[in-house]
Amino acid sequence: MSSMKTALPMSLLALAFSVGGAVARELRPEEINTASIASIGTEKSGPGDPDPAIVRLQVLLDRAGSSPGVIDGLSGENVDKAVAGFEAMNNLPVDGRLDPEVASRLEGNAPIVESYVVSAEDAAGLVDKIPEDYGEKAKMQSLGYTSVAEKLSERFHMGIDLVHALNPASQFAPGDTVWVVNPGPPREGRVKRIEADRKTGQVLAYAADGSLLAVYPATIGSEDNPAPSGKHKVKGVARMPVYRYDPKRNFKQGKNDKVLTIPKGPNGPVGTVWIDLTEPTYGIHGTPEPKLIDKVGSHGCVRLTNWDAEELAAMVKPGVVVDFVNRSSATPK
Repeated sequence: MSSMKTALPMSLLALAFSVGGAVARELRPEEINTASIASIGTEKSGPGDPDPAIVRLQVLLDRAGSSPGVIDGLSGENVDKAVAGFEAMNNLPVDGRLDPEVASRLEGNAPIVESYVVSAEDAAGLVDKIPEDYGEKAKMQSLGYTSVAEKLSERFHMGIDLVHALNPASQFAPGDTVWVVNPGPPREGRVKRIEADRKTGQVLAYAADGSLLAVYPATIGSEDNPAPSGKHKVKGVARMPVYRYDPKRNFKQGKNDKVLTIPKGPNGPVGTVWIDLTEPTYGIHGTPEPKLIDKVGSHGCVRLTNWDAEELAAMVKPGVVVDFVNRSSATPK
């Protein structure tokens, strides 16, 4: 998506930018940095506009180890699930509601939005577009990012629309200073057990002492391609994996009926990391479409945002148990 620099007079650039054909207001860093998450639910933003307080809440949850998925400033199930995950991690009653106790435990003084200087490396390795057809994907050298803005959106766990809301006039050229959120460093620890909860659409990572290390929103199979049941184990981790498409073993994509090798890249079918399971053809992996996590079904595997899959991959070893469960509530067990 491009800014409206060529479509609107410069005088309007500070007021509006284009999101999917609609006009939404610019979001200023200080709106987020000074927002109160206690105001969530009492102040209304325009349709589709990112709410500064929800951006703040999403970043605070991400820093605390309970991922909201894409930080976009929009309320929804993934935010509620992240609140529930935070409650479980802190031994609070789990209802997914942002009450004063949760808000007080989450809040901190560190800025949410910070400046970032675009580097030459950020502009390297881009591709013009990502075709939908697997046969066309297989002809490419790599499935990289299509823009600097997209690359930065994933690095800082942001929705692409939020990146543009904070930087409506930016061309994202090397040397440009832009505004991004700071989700904090990756979670660290050693995961002993993973639960993939189909009912709540979450992956829960537990330490050896039973404490909850991290919680992630997840797409876990679909009605047509259900995820496996029972307990399995992690076999290994592949970073920036090449994807082998086999319509006889996996699924049929378009008119492709032959085995294809899809090149690596963040926009590949399994994103930037594959956590292989002992159940053949199944794994926990990233995605080229982070905004669709737990909104569109997968082909039986467990799909996370690229950054969440990378974080989890760094905390697992071969032999870690992955238990597929169906909880009737969001309360981790």
